[in-house]
Amino acid sequence: MQEPSNVLDVITQLMFMAFLLMAFTGADARLRMYIWAKNIRVKMEEIKGYAEESEKETLEVLKKLNVKNADEIVRRIKEFFHISPVDIEPTDITKRMAHIIRTGQERWERLLSSSLPEDVPRAHKHNAMVMLEITNSLNTIYKIVRHYLLTSLKTNNFFLMMQLWMLMPMISKMSKTLRDALDTFKNCRPVGDGAGPLVAFRLLINKKRLWRPAKDTVAGEVDIEGRRVIVIKAEGPGATVGSPGEAVQRVVEELRGKVDLILTVDAALKLEGEETGQIAEGSGAAIGDPGPEKIAIERAATKYGIPLEAIVIKMSAEEAITDMPEKVAKAVDLVVQKVIERVKELPKGATAIVAGIGNTCGVAQ
Repeated sequence: MQEPSNVLDVITQLMFMAFLLMAFTGADARLRMYIWAKNIRVKMEEIKGYAEESEKETLEVLKKLNVKNADEIVRRIKEFFHISPVDIEPTDITKRMAHIIRTGQERWERLLSSSLPEDVPRAHKHNAMVMLEITNSLNTIYKIVRHYLLTSLKTNNFFLMMQLWMLMPMISKMSKTLRDALDTFKNCRPVGDGAGPLVAFRLLINKKRLWRPAKDTVAGEVDIEGRRVIVIKAEGPGATVGSPGEAVQRVVEELRGKVDLILTVDAALKLEGEETGQIAEGSGAAIGDPGPEKIAIERAATKYGIPLEAIVIKMSAEEAITDMPEKVAKAVDLVVQKVIERVKELPKGATAIVAGIGNTCGVAQ
Protein backbone atom coordinates (compact mmCIF):
# COMPACT_ATOMS: atom_id res chain seq x y z
CA MET A 1 0.00 0.00 0.00
CA GLN A 2 1.32 3.44 -0.95
CA GLU A 3 1.93 6.07 1.66
CA PRO A 4 -0.66 8.91 1.78
CA SER A 5 2.07 11.43 1.03
CA ASN A 6 2.99 9.55 -2.17
CA VAL A 7 -0.65 9.51 -3.27
CA LEU A 8 -0.88 13.25 -2.70
CA ASP A 9 2.29 13.79 -4.69
CA VAL A 10 0.87 11.81 -7.60
CA ILE A 11 -2.40 13.77 -7.50
CA THR A 12 -0.50 17.06 -7.33
CA GLN A 13 1.66 16.10 -10.32
CA LEU A 14 -1.39 15.03 -12.33
CA MET A 15 -3.15 18.29 -11.54
CA PHE A 16 -0.05 20.27 -12.53
CA MET A 17 0.25 18.37 -15.80
CA ALA A 18 -3.46 18.90 -16.49
CA PHE A 19 -3.05 22.59 -15.80
CA LEU A 20 -0.07 22.81 -18.19
CA LEU A 21 -1.97 20.88 -20.84
CA MET A 22 -5.00 23.18 -20.56
CA ALA A 23 -2.76 26.28 -20.61
CA PHE A 24 -0.86 25.20 -23.72
CA THR A 25 -3.98 24.06 -25.60
CA GLY A 26 -6.15 27.01 -24.53
CA ALA A 27 -8.73 24.70 -22.99
CA ASP A 28 -8.82 26.77 -19.80
CA ALA A 29 -9.77 29.89 -21.74
CA ARG A 30 -12.48 28.01 -23.63
CA LEU A 31 -13.84 26.64 -20.35
CA ARG A 32 -13.97 30.10 -18.82
CA MET A 33 -15.66 31.48 -21.94
CA TYR A 34 -18.26 28.72 -21.71
CA ILE A 35 -18.99 29.54 -18.06
CA TRP A 36 -19.09 33.30 -18.74
CA ALA A 37 -21.37 32.84 -21.75
CA LYS A 38 -23.74 30.71 -19.67
CA ASN A 39 -23.91 33.37 -16.94
CA ILE A 40 -24.40 36.16 -19.50
CA ARG A 41 -27.22 34.24 -21.19
CA VAL A 42 -29.04 33.91 -17.87
CA LYS A 43 -28.84 37.68 -17.29
CA MET A 44 -29.68 38.37 -20.92
CA GLU A 45 -32.87 36.31 -20.66
CA GLU A 46 -33.84 38.34 -17.60
CA ILE A 47 -33.39 41.56 -19.57
CA LYS A 48 -35.39 40.08 -22.44
CA GLY A 49 -38.17 39.31 -19.96
CA TYR A 50 -38.13 42.91 -18.67
CA ALA A 51 -38.34 44.20 -22.25
CA GLU A 52 -41.29 41.92 -23.07
CA GLU A 53 -43.11 42.87 -19.85
CA SER A 54 -42.52 46.55 -20.60
CA GLU A 55 -43.88 46.16 -24.12
CA LYS A 56 -46.93 44.26 -22.86
CA GLU A 57 -47.79 46.82 -20.15
CA THR A 58 -47.25 49.74 -22.51
CA LEU A 59 -49.61 48.15 -25.01
CA GLU A 60 -52.23 47.70 -22.27
CA VAL A 61 -51.98 51.38 -21.31
CA LEU A 62 -52.25 52.54 -24.93
CA LYS A 63 -55.29 50.35 -25.53
CA LYS A 64 -56.96 51.72 -22.39
CA LEU A 65 -56.44 55.18 -23.87
CA ASN A 66 -58.19 53.93 -27.04
CA VAL A 67 -55.07 54.42 -29.17
CA LYS A 68 -55.52 53.23 -32.72
CA ASN A 69 -52.87 50.84 -34.06
CA ALA A 70 -51.26 50.54 -30.61
CA ASP A 71 -49.27 47.46 -31.67
CA GLU A 72 -47.83 49.29 -34.67
CA ILE A 73 -46.85 52.34 -32.59
CA VAL A 74 -45.04 50.23 -29.98
CA ARG A 75 -43.28 48.21 -32.70
CA ARG A 76 -42.02 51.36 -34.43
CA ILE A 77 -40.99 53.31 -31.34
CA LYS A 78 -39.18 50.42 -29.63
CA GLU A 79 -36.79 50.35 -32.61
CA PHE A 80 -36.42 54.15 -32.82
CA PHE A 81 -32.88 55.56 -32.57
CA HIS A 82 -31.03 58.87 -32.41
CA ILE A 83 -27.85 59.62 -34.37
CA SER A 84 -25.45 61.93 -32.52
CA PRO A 85 -24.31 65.05 -34.38
CA VAL A 86 -20.80 65.32 -35.82
CA ASP A 87 -18.47 66.26 -32.96
CA ILE A 88 -15.18 66.73 -34.82
CA GLU A 89 -16.60 70.10 -35.89
CA PRO A 90 -17.81 71.67 -32.63
CA THR A 91 -19.42 74.76 -34.20
CA ASP A 92 -23.07 74.91 -33.09
CA ILE A 93 -22.94 71.31 -31.87
CA THR A 94 -25.44 72.02 -29.08
CA LYS A 95 -27.89 73.58 -31.54
CA ARG A 96 -27.57 70.59 -33.81
CA MET A 97 -27.99 68.23 -30.86
CA ALA A 98 -31.07 70.11 -29.65
CA HIS A 99 -32.54 69.94 -33.15
CA ILE A 100 -31.98 66.18 -33.39
CA ILE A 101 -33.45 65.53 -29.92
CA ARG A 102 -36.44 67.77 -30.63
CA THR A 103 -37.00 66.09 -34.00
CA GLY A 104 -37.15 62.69 -32.31
CA GLN A 105 -39.50 63.89 -29.59
CA GLU A 106 -41.83 65.53 -32.09
CA ARG A 107 -41.84 62.37 -34.21
CA TRP A 108 -42.89 60.27 -31.21
CA GLU A 109 -45.57 62.79 -30.28
CA ARG A 110 -46.99 62.84 -33.80
CA LEU A 111 -47.15 59.06 -33.94
CA LEU A 112 -48.99 58.92 -30.61
CA SER A 113 -51.16 62.03 -31.01
CA SER A 114 -52.42 60.98 -34.43
CA SER A 115 -53.90 57.83 -32.88
CA LEU A 116 -55.13 59.31 -29.59
CA PRO A 117 -58.69 60.52 -29.02
CA GLU A 118 -58.85 64.31 -28.65
CA ASP A 119 -60.21 64.18 -25.10
CA VAL A 120 -57.18 62.33 -23.62
CA PRO A 121 -55.48 64.53 -20.96
CA ARG A 122 -51.93 65.72 -21.66
CA ALA A 123 -50.70 64.04 -18.47
CA HIS A 124 -51.81 60.60 -19.73
CA LYS A 125 -50.11 61.28 -23.05
CA HIS A 126 -46.83 62.22 -21.34
CA ASN A 127 -46.94 59.11 -19.14
CA ALA A 128 -47.51 56.93 -22.19
CA MET A 129 -44.55 58.60 -23.92
CA VAL A 130 -42.25 57.76 -21.01
CA MET A 131 -43.47 54.16 -20.98
CA LEU A 132 -42.67 53.93 -24.68
CA GLU A 133 -39.22 55.35 -23.96
CA ILE A 134 -38.61 52.71 -21.28
CA THR A 135 -39.67 50.00 -23.73
CA ASN A 136 -37.28 51.42 -26.31
CA SER A 137 -34.41 51.51 -23.77
CA LEU A 138 -34.92 47.92 -22.56
CA ASN A 139 -35.18 46.63 -26.13
CA THR A 140 -31.95 48.45 -27.04
CA ILE A 141 -30.09 47.14 -23.98
CA TYR A 142 -31.14 43.57 -24.76
CA LYS A 143 -30.05 43.80 -28.40
CA ILE A 144 -26.66 45.31 -27.51
CA VAL A 145 -25.92 42.63 -24.91
CA ARG A 146 -26.95 39.92 -27.40
CA HIS A 147 -24.77 41.50 -30.09
CA TYR A 148 -21.61 41.51 -27.98
CA LEU A 149 -22.25 37.99 -26.66
CA LEU A 150 -22.71 36.54 -30.13
CA THR A 151 -19.78 38.55 -31.52
CA SER A 152 -17.42 37.31 -28.79
CA LEU A 153 -18.52 33.71 -29.41
CA LYS A 154 -18.28 34.05 -33.18
CA THR A 155 -14.77 35.55 -33.06
CA ASN A 156 -13.66 33.55 -30.00
CA ASN A 157 -12.77 36.87 -28.36
CA PHE A 158 -11.78 36.08 -24.78
CA PHE A 159 -11.35 39.70 -23.68
CA LEU A 160 -14.63 40.94 -25.15
CA MET A 161 -16.48 38.14 -23.37
CA MET A 162 -14.69 38.93 -20.11
CA GLN A 163 -15.60 42.63 -20.28
CA LEU A 164 -19.24 41.84 -20.98
CA TRP A 165 -19.33 39.34 -18.11
CA MET A 166 -17.87 41.92 -15.73
CA LEU A 167 -20.40 44.57 -16.80
CA MET A 168 -23.47 42.32 -16.69
CA PRO A 169 -24.30 42.86 -12.98
CA MET A 170 -24.59 46.64 -13.54
CA ILE A 171 -26.46 46.23 -16.83
CA SER A 172 -28.88 43.78 -15.23
CA LYS A 173 -29.44 46.07 -12.24
CA MET A 174 -30.20 49.08 -14.43
CA SER A 175 -32.55 47.00 -16.60
CA LYS A 176 -34.49 45.88 -13.53
CA THR A 177 -34.69 49.51 -12.37
CA LEU A 178 -36.16 50.54 -15.72
CA ARG A 179 -38.70 47.74 -15.40
CA ASP A 180 -39.65 48.91 -11.90
CA ALA A 181 -39.87 52.51 -13.13
CA LEU A 182 -42.56 51.42 -15.59
CA ASP A 183 -45.02 50.87 -12.73
CA THR A 184 -44.20 54.27 -11.23
CA PHE A 185 -44.88 56.17 -14.44
CA LYS A 186 -47.89 54.00 -15.28
CA ASN A 187 -49.56 55.09 -12.04
CA CYS A 188 -48.21 58.67 -12.25
CA ARG A 189 -46.44 58.57 -8.88
CA PRO A 190 -43.67 61.09 -8.08
CA VAL A 191 -40.14 59.86 -8.80
CA GLY A 192 -36.88 60.76 -7.07
CA ASP A 193 -35.92 62.95 -10.01
CA GLY A 194 -39.06 64.98 -9.29
CA ALA A 195 -37.37 66.60 -6.28
CA GLY A 196 -36.62 69.79 -8.24
CA PRO A 197 -40.17 70.19 -9.61
CA LEU A 198 -41.55 69.45 -6.13
CA VAL A 199 -39.47 72.29 -4.67
CA ALA A 200 -40.84 74.56 -7.41
CA PHE A 201 -44.39 73.39 -6.68
CA ARG A 202 -44.00 74.33 -3.00
CA LEU A 203 -42.72 77.77 -3.97
CA LEU A 204 -45.58 78.30 -6.44
CA ILE A 205 -48.35 77.79 -3.88
CA ASN A 206 -48.81 81.57 -3.51
CA LYS A 207 -48.07 82.46 -7.14
CA LYS A 208 -49.36 85.73 -8.59
CA ARG A 209 -49.59 84.44 -12.16
CA LEU A 210 -48.62 81.46 -14.31
CA TRP A 211 -47.51 81.28 -17.96
CA ARG A 212 -45.70 78.97 -20.39
CA PRO A 213 -42.31 80.33 -21.52
CA ALA A 214 -41.38 77.11 -23.37
CA LYS A 215 -42.88 73.82 -24.47
CA ASP A 216 -44.22 71.69 -21.60
CA THR A 217 -42.75 74.22 -19.16
CA VAL A 218 -44.46 76.68 -16.83
CA ALA A 219 -43.26 79.76 -14.96
CA GLY A 220 -44.89 81.46 -12.02
CA GLU A 221 -44.14 84.65 -10.14
CA VAL A 222 -44.04 84.84 -6.35
CA ASP A 223 -42.96 87.47 -3.85
CA ILE A 224 -40.56 86.64 -1.03
CA GLU A 225 -40.41 89.59 1.35
CA GLY A 226 -40.06 92.20 -1.39
CA ARG A 227 -37.96 90.06 -3.76
CA ARG A 228 -39.44 89.05 -7.08
CA VAL A 229 -38.94 85.34 -7.74
CA ILE A 230 -39.79 83.63 -11.03
CA VAL A 231 -40.13 79.89 -10.52
CA ILE A 232 -39.76 77.55 -13.51
CA LYS A 233 -40.65 73.86 -13.74
CA ALA A 234 -41.91 71.26 -16.19
CA GLU A 235 -45.68 71.29 -16.67
CA GLY A 236 -47.21 68.52 -14.57
CA PRO A 237 -48.56 66.24 -13.45
CA GLY A 238 -47.64 64.20 -16.52
CA ALA A 239 -44.20 62.64 -16.87
CA THR A 240 -42.08 65.26 -18.63
CA VAL A 241 -38.92 67.27 -17.99
CA GLY A 242 -40.02 70.20 -20.17
CA SER A 243 -37.52 72.68 -21.60
CA PRO A 244 -36.16 74.49 -18.52
CA GLY A 245 -33.04 75.80 -20.23
CA GLU A 246 -35.01 77.42 -23.02
CA ALA A 247 -37.48 78.78 -20.46
CA VAL A 248 -34.76 80.35 -18.30
CA GLN A 249 -33.12 81.89 -21.35
CA ARG A 250 -36.39 83.42 -22.56
CA VAL A 251 -37.27 84.82 -19.13
CA VAL A 252 -33.83 86.39 -18.80
CA GLU A 253 -34.15 87.99 -22.24
CA GLU A 254 -37.65 89.26 -21.46
CA LEU A 255 -36.25 90.89 -18.33
CA ARG A 256 -33.35 92.27 -20.42
CA GLY A 257 -30.83 90.62 -18.15
CA LYS A 258 -32.04 92.42 -15.03
CA VAL A 259 -31.81 89.29 -12.91
CA ASP A 260 -29.78 89.10 -9.70
CA LEU A 261 -29.63 85.32 -9.32
CA ILE A 262 -30.35 82.11 -11.21
CA LEU A 263 -30.75 79.14 -8.87
CA THR A 264 -31.27 75.62 -10.19
CA VAL A 265 -32.56 72.79 -7.99
CA ASP A 266 -32.15 69.20 -9.16
CA ALA A 267 -31.55 65.62 -8.13
CA ALA A 268 -27.93 64.44 -8.23
CA LEU A 269 -26.45 60.96 -8.29
CA LYS A 270 -24.88 60.16 -4.94
CA LEU A 271 -21.50 58.50 -4.57
CA GLU A 272 -21.30 55.15 -2.80
CA GLY A 273 -21.22 55.84 0.93
CA GLU A 274 -23.29 59.02 0.70
CA GLU A 275 -26.76 59.21 2.25
CA THR A 276 -29.93 59.43 0.19
CA GLY A 277 -31.49 62.85 0.66
CA GLN A 278 -28.19 64.59 1.39
CA ILE A 279 -28.27 68.24 0.30
CA ALA A 280 -25.34 70.03 -1.34
CA GLU A 281 -24.88 73.53 -2.69
CA GLY A 282 -22.62 74.70 -5.50
CA SER A 283 -22.19 76.92 -8.53
CA GLY A 284 -23.25 76.25 -12.11
CA ALA A 285 -26.37 74.82 -13.73
CA ALA A 286 -27.62 71.64 -12.07
CA ILE A 287 -29.31 69.88 -14.97
CA GLY A 288 -28.59 66.46 -16.42
CA ASP A 289 -29.59 66.86 -20.06
CA PRO A 290 -27.23 65.96 -22.95
CA GLY A 291 -26.21 69.62 -23.28
CA PRO A 292 -28.66 71.94 -25.08
CA GLU A 293 -30.76 72.89 -22.03
CA LYS A 294 -27.77 73.29 -19.74
CA ILE A 295 -25.83 75.49 -22.12
CA ALA A 296 -28.89 77.71 -22.63
CA ILE A 297 -28.86 78.52 -18.90
CA GLU A 298 -25.09 79.02 -18.87
CA ARG A 299 -25.19 81.35 -21.86
CA ALA A 300 -27.99 83.46 -20.40
CA ALA A 301 -26.15 83.79 -17.08
CA THR A 302 -22.80 84.54 -18.72
CA LYS A 303 -24.21 87.09 -21.18
CA TYR A 304 -25.52 89.31 -18.38
CA GLY A 305 -23.09 88.34 -15.60
CA ILE A 306 -25.83 86.76 -13.48
CA PRO A 307 -24.68 84.55 -10.57
CA LEU A 308 -25.48 80.93 -11.35
CA GLU A 309 -25.94 78.70 -8.31
CA ALA A 310 -27.31 75.23 -7.62
CA ILE A 311 -28.78 73.10 -4.86
CA VAL A 312 -28.98 69.33 -5.31
CA ILE A 313 -30.57 66.44 -3.44
CA LYS A 314 -28.52 63.28 -3.71
CA MET A 315 -29.90 59.84 -4.54
CA SER A 316 -29.00 56.70 -6.47
CA ALA A 317 -29.82 56.14 -10.13
CA GLU A 318 -32.46 53.61 -9.10
CA GLU A 319 -34.12 56.05 -6.68
CA ALA A 320 -34.15 58.77 -9.33
CA ILE A 321 -36.52 56.96 -11.70
CA THR A 322 -38.65 54.98 -9.25
CA ASP A 323 -40.99 56.03 -6.40
CA MET A 324 -39.61 59.02 -4.53
CA PRO A 325 -37.95 57.85 -1.29
CA GLU A 326 -39.15 59.28 2.00
CA LYS A 327 -35.70 60.77 2.67
CA VAL A 328 -35.87 62.72 -0.60
CA ALA A 329 -39.37 64.00 0.19
CA LYS A 330 -38.14 65.25 3.57
CA ALA A 331 -35.09 66.86 1.96
CA VAL A 332 -37.42 68.82 -0.35
CA ASP A 333 -38.82 70.71 2.66
CA LEU A 334 -35.30 71.66 3.73
CA VAL A 335 -34.35 72.80 0.21
CA VAL A 336 -37.44 75.03 0.03
CA GLN A 337 -36.24 76.78 3.17
CA LYS A 338 -32.71 77.05 1.77
CA VAL A 339 -34.05 78.65 -1.42
CA ILE A 340 -36.08 81.16 0.58
CA GLU A 341 -33.07 81.99 2.77
CA ARG A 342 -30.85 82.46 -0.30
CA VAL A 343 -33.40 84.80 -1.91
CA LYS A 344 -33.62 86.83 1.30
CA GLU A 345 -29.88 87.48 1.04
CA LEU A 346 -30.62 89.56 -2.07
CA PRO A 347 -31.52 93.24 -1.59
CA LYS A 348 -35.20 94.15 -1.60
CA GLY A 349 -36.50 94.78 -5.10
CA ALA A 350 -34.14 92.16 -6.55
CA THR A 351 -35.24 89.54 -9.10
CA ALA A 352 -34.31 85.87 -8.93
CA ILE A 353 -35.06 82.87 -11.13
CA VAL A 354 -35.49 79.49 -9.45
CA ALA A 355 -35.65 76.50 -11.79
CA GLY A 356 -36.86 73.14 -10.45
CA ILE A 357 -35.18 70.68 -12.79
CA GLY A 358 -36.36 67.10 -13.25
CA ASN A 359 -39.24 64.86 -14.23
CA THR A 360 -42.47 66.29 -12.90
CA CYS A 361 -44.44 63.01 -12.91
CA GLY A 362 -47.12 63.28 -10.26
CA VAL A 363 -46.23 66.90 -9.43
CA ALA A 364 -48.57 69.68 -10.57
CA GLN A 365 -47.96 73.43 -10.49
